[in-house]
Amino acid sequence: MTYNVFEVDEDKMFYSGDDLGFTFDKENINYRIWSPPAEKVYIDIYSDDRAEDKVAEYKLEQSINGTWQVKLTADIKGNYYKIRLKKESIETSFVDPWVKAVGTNSRCGLIVDPSEVFPPTWSYDKKVELNSPVDAVIYELHVKDFSISKESGIRHKGKYTAFTERHTTNREGLLSGLAHLKELGITHVHLLPVFDFATADDMDINSYNWGYDPLFYMVPEGSYASNPANESRIYEFKKMVKVLHSHDIGVIMDVVYNHTYQTESSPFEILFPDYFYRFDRLGKFANASGVGNEIASERPMMRKYIIDSLLYWSREYHIDGFRFDLMSAVDKKTILQAAERLKKENDSIIIYGEPWTALPPQLEKHQIFKKGSQKGTDIAVFNDNFRNTIKGDNDGQKKGFIQGKTDLEKEIYEGVIGSVGFPERSLYGFTQKASETINYADSHDNLTLWDKLAFSCPGADEKTRRKMHRLAMAVLFTSQGVPFIQAGTEFLRTKFGDKNSYNSGIFVNQLKWERKTTYNEHFNYIKGLINLRSHHPAFRMINKEEIRKKIKFIQSPVNTVGFYIDNHANGDGWEKVAVFYNPNHKWTQFNLPQKRTWAIVVDDKEAGTEPIRIFYSDEVQVPPLSAMVIYSAALLTGC
Repeated sequence: MTYNVFEVDEDKMFYSGDDLGFTFDKENINYRIWSPPAEKVYIDIYSDDRAEDKVAEYKLEQSINGTWQVKLTADIKGNYYKIRLKKESIETSFVDPWVKAVGTNSRCGLIVDPSEVFPPTWSYDKKVELNSPVDAVIYELHVKDFSISKESGIRHKGKYTAFTERHTTNREGLLSGLAHLKELGITHVHLLPVFDFATADDMDINSYNWGYDPLFYMVPEGSYASNPANESRIYEFKKMVKVLHSHDIGVIMDVVYNHTYQTESSPFEILFPDYFYRFDRLGKFANASGVGNEIASERPMMRKYIIDSLLYWSREYHIDGFRFDLMSAVDKKTILQAAERLKKENDSIIIYGEPWTALPPQLEKHQIFKKGSQKGTDIAVFNDNFRNTIKGDNDGQKKGFIQGKTDLEKEIYEGVIGSVGFPERSLYGFTQKASETINYADSHDNLTLWDKLAFSCPGADEKTRRKMHRLAMAVLFTSQGVPFIQAGTEFLRTKFGDKNSYNSGIFVNQLKWERKTTYNEHFNYIKGLINLRSHHPAFRMINKEEIRKKIKFIQSPVNTVGFYIDNHANGDGWEKVAVFYNPNHKWTQFNLPQKRTWAIVVDDKEAGTEPIRIFYSDEVQVPPLSAMVIYSAALLTGC
């Protein structure tokens, strides 16, 4: 029977069951697949992951709502498989999208029950709990970048198990790896794609890609496993999560539901031609992703697949959050339903994404999840307004606030208050509460912040650029919202000016752990900022009413920003906190709200929670190209 995707009765063909792919009971293995156009379906069993030694084949029976099913005996467990599907006299052998385990380079599916593969005490593993996403400090990291360097001191280079090595150091004895993450004080690692992706050779440690080329969405990537042919990737992924959790570090997955790596040959297109993808007016594959296709997330079975796979990672692998790549290409209803389902299972889950696409998506305007769509949804979006204000454009020579561009005070204030807006002061935003904004200065895309400063300020010496970098970090960590940094930012990460290093290899992308030694003072400064934020809830307010009430703007000199956070904001132990940003190349005087005793905890050289200097005055001098944070508390008054 021939199906036209545009004429199919989607309600009649929708399958709501949770048993697609393999399901296991004590005595049998059941398999079900969804393919309404199929005429015949077989499952071929192999003893090897190259599909060279076929040991059995089974025919599936047609079942309800476009599905096909078969009951198998338990003795096939541990073998490999492929699906063979016939329609319109064409037979295709492939691996289905509901696969939970695969062999080397994803040539075959692996018949294994993931729930039976886990490290010791896995059942006691607990996800990281948060009162609000604003309590998080997110650290964006690529698995291979983390440990592959010879300077890392890590034995399991480029592997999931690198995250389980507890006491590693670089050549000079400074902490690296997991110990470094704990020392820095971050709360969550955001892992660049760790589902199975296409363009890395599982057997070649030097093969490199960021991973935004999805292949099988419910399978951990094999190139990061010790043995990609078997269930090692499942075991080691869970062990990685468990060890990170034991150090109070959550795990966020970068997910790519806007496109697939393959198009005509993808398993989705084989199952039901043209159903899972969008098309333009000329009948060609739509391309909101910019790489050749665009997933039709609004179709019921694709929406189900997306939500099912997210829930699978949350349940099976204990994932703490999800970041959506090109989130605006996924329809709003799917995003909202996914968030609702995930939130029901984990109050502390963090969900955020890019509120844009590469090219316009084939969706109606009301279907697009854009900046502002997140209001009141417990979903956050990347704040590119704040990013561009801080540093200028991503890859060009345009300057931002930290490089001395003038007339940006208003935009900085908008970011400082978590983009909740303050119309009475002509400040506008796109959030309903501060937890909806991801505040960042750089990410894996584009130039690193350090490289951007070199490119946009070619005449500035390194000392000057280090000051600019510190100022950017101080702005991020003293602003309301959710702070996000790229791995290595704490020791001035460079990719040698490569603005799109997705396949540039290990030398460019690896974390250069020797830089922690070279720039240890800078590392300690960032660590201090994180410590300040983590211990002082004044920087982590949530609702806009409190933010508008407690943050007071100081009349400050031209091209500077000053504000104080008043009255033990958000239960903070400090009565008043004053923050100043001075991007000018000269000392600048700020007037304080009143004459009293103040303690400096952040200046141009140090950052933290302990007083650097105590003074009694109603004014303060802030060094060039720096931030300053001071506080006044009951214990300091009366001096």
